[in-house]
Amino acid sequence: MITNKNCIIRLSRYKNSLHRLKTLGFVKVFSDNLADAVGVTSEQVRKDFSLFGITGNKRGGYTVDALTEKLNTILGKDRVQNVIVVGLGNIGTALTKYRGFEKECIKITAAFEADAAKCSRKTAVPILPVEEMPEYIRKNSIKIGIIAVPDVAAQQTADIMIGAGIRGILNFAPISLRCSEDVVINNVNLELELESVIYFVNTMPVTESTASK
Repeated sequence: MITNKNCIIRLSRYKNSLHRLKTLGFVKVFSDNLADAVGVTSEQVRKDFSLFGITGNKRGGYTVDALTEKLNTILGKDRVQNVIVVGLGNIGTALTKYRGFEKECIKITAAFEADAAKCSRKTAVPILPVEEMPEYIRKNSIKIGIIAVPDVAAQQTADIMIGAGIRGILNFAPISLRCSEDVVINNVNLELELESVIYFVNTMPVTESTASK
């Protein structure tokens, strides 16, 4: 099944909203509840769900636990997803230390670094020489990787990862990577994202409430 990125992002938001609604005591929800929580229309919620054969009841809505389970299965949260990180600069190091991944069934199993002084097999997430990456990927059937290396090394790193069996990459290097159509790459450029926020803040009309602050 081919779905667009925005649809998958919405499914993830629906899942997170279900968790919040459950903590508030909801046992069942309606498309209107999820629409309000995510900021879309109820029609969009139903359309997204229909793509995956998820149906509700007009009177009974969706059971929170059952819907959460279905969304977890679709998003791969019904099993642990093993991931590697390449590059132990500020971003890479922060990712290896972030414990929020665990509750989302994401496990960073190893990190790889070109600087031998940063390597250590005794850390919670072992930091291995980058030369060992291809063998590690093949041996452990790793399919997902995170690139947090300087831009000059990003494409070569991606090529090595893909050649070893990686099929999905989250790229923090500030360049767009080239790859074949059977590999998924999401580029995250923090500088561009921040510049976008800065632009829209600076071009927003000044209202009476903001002017008084």
